[in-house]
Amino acid sequence: MSGEIELVSDGDGVVVIGRRSAIERYLDHAGLLPEADEFALGRLSNVLKAGADVAKTASGIAEQSARYLKLTPESAKRLRDAGGLMKTKTEGISHAMLGETGTKSLKWLQVEDGPASLLTNPAVLSGIGGLMSQCAQRREAHELKALLVRMDEKLDDVRRRQRDAVLAKMDRAAAAIEDAMTIHRHGGDPSTLWTKVSAEAGTILEVQSVALRELSALAEKVEGKSRTGELKRAAQETERETAIQLSILARCFELQDEFRVVELDHVLATAPMNLEGHRLGLAEARQARHAAVLERTQGLLQQMNAAGGIVNANIVLHARAARAVIESLNSTAAIVEDFHASLGFQFSRGSLSMIPWGDAIRDPRQLKRAGIEVSQKAVAGGAAAATVVAIGKLSSKIIPKG
Repeated sequence: MSGEIELVSDGDGVVVIGRRSAIERYLDHAGLLPEADEFALGRLSNVLKAGADVAKTASGIAEQSARYLKLTPESAKRLRDAGGLMKTKTEGISHAMLGETGTKSLKWLQVEDGPASLLTNPAVLSGIGGLMSQCAQRREAHELKALLVRMDEKLDDVRRRQRDAVLAKMDRAAAAIEDAMTIHRHGGDPSTLWTKVSAEAGTILEVQSVALRELSALAEKVEGKSRTGELKRAAQETERETAIQLSILARCFELQDEFRVVELDHVLATAPMNLEGHRLGLAEARQARHAAVLERTQGLLQQMNAAGGIVNANIVLHARAARAVIESLNSTAAIVEDFHASLGFQFSRGSLSMIPWGDAIRDPRQLKRAGIEVSQKAVAGGAAAATVVAIGKLSSKIIPKG
């Protein structure tokens, strides 16, 4: 049927295959049409071996269009609502075949796989998985490139020079990969492109490893500090250094994503029978890369939350310093969350709020930490005015100026 479409998902994204008009109706129905990119089905010819059945499959593929979507929690829900997917024998790949039931009140129902399905050939399904992995890497690289622009605007000249001095170590790798990606977009020879970039992975990994160690060290700088003045210095240094290290990691991850695109091209062209295993290995390595940075950034956020609790408990004597600490902590958290979002992680810490000074002077615990004795009679009677009068006698010591 001309209205039938096929869906293939690898968990990161989904490909919609069929006639262009049917694909557009389906995506429009799901509210996802603006988010969909073109998907090059024609490249699957490399994974097909000779034979009459294969020739028929290749001919069928050539007649179809395809669009790719990066899966977000919202888009995944819309796709489930518009028609679900079932697991296949190819690891990590799900598939569905859907058909329209009418044009006035458009609905899509799952139909049996049959002769009309292009994906009864395991090699085709594996090949689509490999191409989808490339799409995911390209999309993440695009998100990281945009992140770098946003982060660059937040770095002052000193921090930008610090970052650029580190990134300069990857200049040769970056030039080779960017050159290869330009040629890739024009359909260049995969083997030639692989020759350009294959020796550059080690340089990127070295810079990435150093940045990860620096992130761990930042959490340790905040840990164990209990004095507000110490926390102020540590929080401001953490804010500066987090921006630098995450900017370095974003560039490393962007280059690694583009490197993997070229790598998958090479495997698809030279060893298509190994494409499935290679795709799975790259997916696992990518998850490990994400996990490494998430472990460190989440540890850093935990230490920042603890620091926020400490300064909030000492507002009476150190309101100005506490405000500076909390501003630095919230700024750092915003940088981390932006980085997480570029990797596809939905994580929100929420902003820390400073306890108002007026509330702090009515808290006996805060007053005790400030060395101010409050009579039990005043506390028991709720005599806030008496407390304020008592504090007023020491205003030159505890009330912040300005």
